[in-house]
Amino acid sequence: MKFPKVIISVTTAAILMACSNNNSAFSSQAEEVSAANRAADALLFKSTYEKEIDSILNLMTLEEKLGQLNLPSSGDITTGQAKSSNIAKLIEEGKVGGLFNIKSAEKIVEVQKIAVDKSRLHIPLLFGMDVIHGYQTTFPIPLGLSSSWDMEMIEQTARVAAQEASADGINWTFSPMVDISRDPRWGRVSEGNGEDVYLGGEIAKAMVRGYQGDDLTKENTILSCVKHFALYGAVEAGRDYNTVDMSKIRMYNEYLPPYKAAIDAGAASVMASFNEIDGIPATGNHWLLTDLLRNDWGFDGFVVTDYTGIPEMIAHGMGDLQTVSALALRAGVDMDMVGEGFLTTIKKSLDEGKVTMKEIDLAVKRILDAKYKLGLFDDPYKYCDVNRAKSEVFTKENRDFARKVGAASTVLLKNDEQVLPLKKSGTIALVGPLANNAVNMAGTWSVATVQENSVTLFDGLKEVAGDNVKVLYAKGSNLSYNKEFETNATMFGKAIPRDGRTDKQLLDEALAIAKNSDVIVAALGESAEMSGESSSRTNPEIPKVQKDLLQALLKTGKPVVLVLFTGRPLIMQEEDKTVPTILNVWFPGSEAGLSIADVLFGDVNPSGKLTATFPRNVGQIPLFYNHKNTGRPLLNTEGKFEKFRSNYLDVRNEALYPFGYGLSYTTFSYKNMTISSDEMTMDGTLEVSVDITNTGKYDGKEVVQLYTRDLVGSVTRPVKELKGFQKVFIKKGETKKVTFTLSAEDLKFYNYNLDYVAEPGAFKVFVGTNSNTQMSKSFELLK
Repeated sequence: MKFPKVIISVTTAAILMACSNNNSAFSSQAEEVSAANRAADALLFKSTYEKEIDSILNLMTLEEKLGQLNLPSSGDITTGQAKSSNIAKLIEEGKVGGLFNIKSAEKIVEVQKIAVDKSRLHIPLLFGMDVIHGYQTTFPIPLGLSSSWDMEMIEQTARVAAQEASADGINWTFSPMVDISRDPRWGRVSEGNGEDVYLGGEIAKAMVRGYQGDDLTKENTILSCVKHFALYGAVEAGRDYNTVDMSKIRMYNEYLPPYKAAIDAGAASVMASFNEIDGIPATGNHWLLTDLLRNDWGFDGFVVTDYTGIPEMIAHGMGDLQTVSALALRAGVDMDMVGEGFLTTIKKSLDEGKVTMKEIDLAVKRILDAKYKLGLFDDPYKYCDVNRAKSEVFTKENRDFARKVGAASTVLLKNDEQVLPLKKSGTIALVGPLANNAVNMAGTWSVATVQENSVTLFDGLKEVAGDNVKVLYAKGSNLSYNKEFETNATMFGKAIPRDGRTDKQLLDEALAIAKNSDVIVAALGESAEMSGESSSRTNPEIPKVQKDLLQALLKTGKPVVLVLFTGRPLIMQEEDKTVPTILNVWFPGSEAGLSIADVLFGDVNPSGKLTATFPRNVGQIPLFYNHKNTGRPLLNTEGKFEKFRSNYLDVRNEALYPFGYGLSYTTFSYKNMTISSDEMTMDGTLEVSVDITNTGKYDGKEVVQLYTRDLVGSVTRPVKELKGFQKVFIKKGETKKVTFTLSAEDLKFYNYNLDYVAEPGAFKVFVGTNSNTQMSKSFELLK
């Protein structure tokens, strides 16, 4: 190592060895003593490296300190050209704390050598990337992944992603995104976990555990970054980067908890959001980034801006670059992504007394602390083993797991005529612009995926079906009638090449193969980039040309299965009325075709459940299950209009497909719901049980959901709130008893004074297959 002795007086490895020896000496003692020793060792380690960080700070110039707060994009660095890249000089001068958008161990080791060998203090760099739903092995988009309701599986996807990313040089991911969103017009709903705060919190914890493991010094763990802090999913009109405005009580009860769950799980970093909060952009919001995040929640990691988040505050009307950079630093931002406001203006602000050296040093210490936690001071090249990259990335084991996850995330929306599962015989007409297109299978934010390696539905059907099935293929239509729209929706290398034939010629070809088939599989919906960042839609429907194709296929009289690709809830009232079978596959990832085919042929029984409500039309948006009642709630449950009630003249209030909804090839019966008592004390518990019988012809998994309602509160309370769920496997003909345990902690909420309380009074508890369940029992929470 080439670190000066005055900086690294005691190596991390030596400290850890001392801690390990200390623990082993007491291995025969009681577990509580051992735990105390480990805690003491952790404090020793922390106090030692904090002294080392202080020693580094004492040696740093102001420019070097500001350099640690600078996070530029890597640009176009290629292997063998790192030394001649534009960024190399800045790294040599100590003006870079980390890089993102660079991958591969070969490239990263070259860049790390510049920092370690050529910069004055030899401080290693962080290397970040948007590893959102897998690395090269890609899993379903997060909204799809959340539909599995399988926390163990979700955690394992993050574990695999960390394994692959770390093998290829990455040590920091800008994930998980835990923004709650109730508006499918917002494209980034695809990156989140849906509309529910409880489920969102459980997934947030699982993702952090998966990325970071229990020891960040291990070579196969990486830093997680919770985003976008905060409230980004509630942008007005569903338009990306737009304003957010809400009350504190709604903020605390409905939007903040998943972020806090991630922080409590040990998330190492947080990304500030673009939107404003109480009139101040999140990037410069001291209440958000310091008072709440650090002082109230105890977060001790570092905060990074989103891409150009600091200079974008100029357009918000917060001042010039110097002003907004100082605002961000004082608010609690530690790292400036791309904006270079810290690098170019903070020295002047320091001279003018607008920021303090203490504020600068605190931000630098947080960045150095993260590098210590990763073990980079001990071994800056720990993530640069090219042999790991060759043997641990995109392995068969990982791809097989991705295939399993893709199937588990599909949601069967309709199967009225029991068209599914398909038989492994006869002829299938596979039609649609998404039927044979590899580059769209992984969905949005799959930046490390080799898109061409993804398995198409056409190839997946042929492989899973076997020799007794003939698969005929026709594109059927372009993505859209509108060429400009299609260009905007496929501009990042995920094109669906526009066919030179006329719309009629494409349709005629599809109808011709449909006539020679036993069943039609229509692969329709959105392209990968029709959802995601900067992909808001005012009317999120299947594009008109595809709707016309689908209706023409239905007129053939052949059974039609709609395989729906989407990154958001779509408006599907027409399809729901006319199509007998709809399988929502989201974007399943690198093994997409195999995942979908496994479900279509019944090798996997679909078990996914929606985590975001599907509205009937765009006028209902935002629509979500855990809304509040008005003083004039709609009383008619049949969807009929009632004057002087809270409803519409032209459409019923209820969702097309509610939160928690999803069918199976089998059926489940819920009976004998019981509660252990009709009263619960503040320090007691209540058991809720139900018998579930598989009454169909197939073994299957069911997501059993428990909801509560606080009937009387000091503030208005939602009509239902998810408080528990279990995914259980039940064989055909079998009955299983599923039991949940409730405590007063599960009934807490933030009251008008933002106190976190459980209030005595009457409650209802519901158990069922989706949020529309009516099976309930009543109980009272006592003082």
